Amino acid sequence: MADVLSQSEIDALLSALSTGEMNAEELKSEEKKSRIRVYDFKRALRFSKDQIRSLTRIHENYARLLTSYFSAQLRTYVQISVASVDQLPYEEFIRSIPSATVLNVIEAPPLEGHLIIEVNPNIAYAMLDRLLGGSGESMNKIENLTEIETDLMKGLFEGGLPALKEAWSSVEQDIEPYMIELETNPQFLQLVSPNETVIVISLSAMIGKSSGMINLCLPHVVLEPIIPKLSMHYWMSEKKSDATTEEYQSLRKKVEQSYVTVTAKLGHSQITVDELLHLSVGDVIKLEQYLDQPLVVDVGGAPKYIAQPGKRDKRLAIQIIKPITEEDDVNE
Repeated sequence: MADVLSQSEIDALLSALSTGEMNAEELKSEEKKSRIRVYDFKRALRFSKDQIRSLTRIHENYARLLTSYFSAQLRTYVQISVASVDQLPYEEFIRSIPSATVLNVIEAPPLEGHLIIEVNPNIAYAMLDRLLGGSGESMNKIENLTEIETDLMKGLFEGGLPALKEAWSSVEQDIEPYMIELETNPQFLQLVSPNETVIVISLSAMIGKSSGMINLCLPHVVLEPIIPKLSMHYWMSEKKSDATTEEYQSLRKKVEQSYVTVTAKLGHSQITVDELLHLSVGDVIKLEQYLDQPLVVDVGGAPKYIAQPGKRDKRLAIQIIKPITEEDDVNE
């Protein structure tokens, strides 16, 4: 449907035509010109905007989980957030990263193929420095990593894979990512053809005083089986199946067997700190509770019932009178 002009816009257009500011013939010639849209076949856009937004949401959650994980492991200030989500040829991704960097090659069954998590040397060496007891200073010497340093980095990044699994659980619950190898030269990694479209999620990372990028490279061929699940229409139309009778009974049985703490309050009192310090065996504390008043019973720390004290088989007991309602004043 064409845009409808308001009366003021119509008046302004007629005024411009009458004064000669606009030429009607030029407007007609512009309309006749064919509208050409440039399309680069080497950069085929195989993901829709809706799917890009879904990937962004997934990895925003991944960035939060990764922040918590690295904070606990490195015991320093960590802040990770999604900087951008782009689709580009694999060859362009390889050219965009440093010649010496940390490349984690990941498999994620049931998805076929490999994923890459590239960690900028500034960030990677700051992490390594923290693991070895340093202050987290960055030093670009990735090409000279020793076997011990390589094993430390591999163990650190392997520990972050459960965060990736949890972030993707909303789309694919059976995904089981695990690391195949840790590489430092991107030229040795030819996982897909150079023109294959990949999704690159760039995470901006701050580790202590060092900053850099963590890039996730997700080839289209790997994500192809679950691409339909990335659309918002799929998320909105997917309905949670109701629990079956057997599941309900199983859940109820487990809840019935769980333990809760039940406490009967005989009363309460207030004393000064000085009186507390001078208490001794045999002292009597007067409670602000009359003998004929009912007791409040707490279940799991919350007031639940009103009861009265008594005995049963020569043992102290309480008898539940009624559940506590909003009308009952049980505030101490």
